[in-house]
Amino acid sequence: MHLPRAREPALPSHPPSPVHRVARGLLPRLGAGEPARGRRPALWATAAVVLAAGCAPAGPRGWECFAPANAGGGWDLTCRTAARALEDLGLSPGPVRTTNLPGAGGGVAMARAITRRADDPGLIVAASTGTTLRLAQEQYGRMRTDDVRWIGALAAEYGIVAVAADAPWRDLRSLLGDWAADPDGIVASGGSAVAGQDHMKLLLLARAAGMDPLRIRYIPFDGGGEAQTALLGGFVQVFSGEASEVEGQVAAGNLRILAVLAPRRLDGALASVPTAREQGYAVDWITWRGFFIPREVADSVADRWVSVLDSVGRSDRWVEERARYRLRPFHLVGAEFESFVQAQVAEFRALSQDLGLLPPDER
Repeated sequence: MHLPRAREPALPSHPPSPVHRVARGLLPRLGAGEPARGRRPALWATAAVVLAAGCAPAGPRGWECFAPANAGGGWDLTCRTAARALEDLGLSPGPVRTTNLPGAGGGVAMARAITRRADDPGLIVAASTGTTLRLAQEQYGRMRTDDVRWIGALAAEYGIVAVAADAPWRDLRSLLGDWAADPDGIVASGGSAVAGQDHMKLLLLARAAGMDPLRIRYIPFDGGGEAQTALLGGFVQVFSGEASEVEGQVAAGNLRILAVLAPRRLDGALASVPTAREQGYAVDWITWRGFFIPREVADSVADRWVSVLDSVGRSDRWVEERARYRLRPFHLVGAEFESFVQAQVAEFRALSQDLGLLPPDER
């Protein structure tokens, strides 16, 4: 068995985005001896739609959440955790199914929702900071923020940079020092596409360390579980992801986290891990966890979805779920969340231009 090769988005026929054209030169080649495919047990689950009298119509398939990556990553966790809370709170008419739809850094799941399930009242799709980043970079082709309805976010977490437990680096400064000295000698993995959020964390750290960000070598995988497998197999040297993705491997003694990308240290199992700021690099990265639904559902369905997510986010049961996976509070629903998404897309577009991933004259 082989680890899936680094691949580029396979969205419908249209010219590649400016970021995609830059990325063509950044993908390292995997050799013949690729590690076995492996995944962490899936952690998360879904949200659903509200019925006329408290829940939404389930549609012919029942309630379903698209997780736009394979098992073991943040989108999968988003779906499964929210689904568990919905079921426990009695907000869903039955089990909420999670369907993993990896590909194109979330683009395959979004395209499926837009083209095949556009009026399905029982569908919800996991989204995150990575979704808005790729929309900002036009990595989803012709798909735009207003092609779906943004209904809410329920949690957030901070980025991390990790290496194998037997790696020579004990802190972020030593890693970045060696990386600057030999940019081609170190390769990183992550669960997002090229120029996606896991890649962007490394680009920002490289810039903060005085490196040319575009010298960073990065291999994308369809989920954090596969990206960690590449690290543990010795085929890459660095993993970029989120705290919730690595706690199990850290506890097992397989990974070492060099830094959390947060304004201050996290609590719990990662309390001893220093921030990037403590080590001299002013880089933070917060990843919100939320959802969108198809654009063509009725307004009443969208309103009820907002209501049910709001109920989940305010419940004691959701506080327990967040604590279980060390997720931070991030409760934003309805019009306020939609405005937040639009503003973040504009911000990420400017950041991508600043890093050289988009030409400055792009709109």
